[in-house]
Amino acid sequence: MERTTSVPGAQAIARAARLLRLVTAAGETGAGVQELARQADLSRSTAHRLLTALRVEGLVDQDENTARWMPGPELFLMGSVAAARYDVTGLARDIVRSLAVKTEESAFLSVRRADETVCLLREEGSFPIRSFVLSEGVRFPLGVASAGLAILAFLPEADVEAYLERHPELPERFGRPHAPRPLRARIADTRDRGYAVNPGLIVKGSWGLGAAVFNRAGQPEWALSLTGVEFRFGPDRLPSLGRTLLAHAHQLTTRIAASGR
Repeated sequence: MERTTSVPGAQAIARAARLLRLVTAAGETGAGVQELARQADLSRSTAHRLLTALRVEGLVDQDENTARWMPGPELFLMGSVAAARYDVTGLARDIVRSLAVKTEESAFLSVRRADETVCLLREEGSFPIRSFVLSEGVRFPLGVASAGLAILAFLPEADVEAYLERHPELPERFGRPHAPRPLRARIADTRDRGYAVNPGLIVKGSWGLGAAVFNRAGQPEWALSLTGVEFRFGPDRLPSLGRTLLAHAHQLTTRIAASGR
């Protein structure tokens, strides 16, 4: 779901980068070559050739027993260096934990990456029934999960329209509620309310709330979110959850601004 580029001769790099993102999104269990090829819209042989080249460079690894592909050691080293500039998890960790404690629901921090959100932190709530739609490394297109909807809603209108034009496949992948008209309606509701609501559109019965977190330029770059089972997000409790979520998002926005990020 990255923005496409027209850099001459960059097709192989773009394909390899897409595979890297898919491997990291698969989490600790990794992913098989057939699954990765399908998701990247590549032939199995092309995907395997690229993955093999990435393994030689240490960017991915392959489990000897399962043959599944996983992130490699070089990614860890690169990420450690990049974290000093881009990572806000150190600033956010206690805020995400506080959000989970106060609401008793699972709380998350996600970051915008081009046309997607990527989950960076997950903190379990104390309520025993939980939703497992989201975990560290999981990606969703903007406007699908509550975090991405919150970010999309507070982008300039021209950026929203450009995003919808780039991704006509959303209703096919995620259902008719993600067609332009209903998605625009949810964007408007999010702007009015201040936070996004996902009423079980990804997994039936699993609800989510999301609130944008802004950088120093006032752009929505991150989001805090909550997920839980449907009956925990009823009309008697939803406004209170929303207020708590917005307060924590404001706290993190203020903290990020003070840090100079």
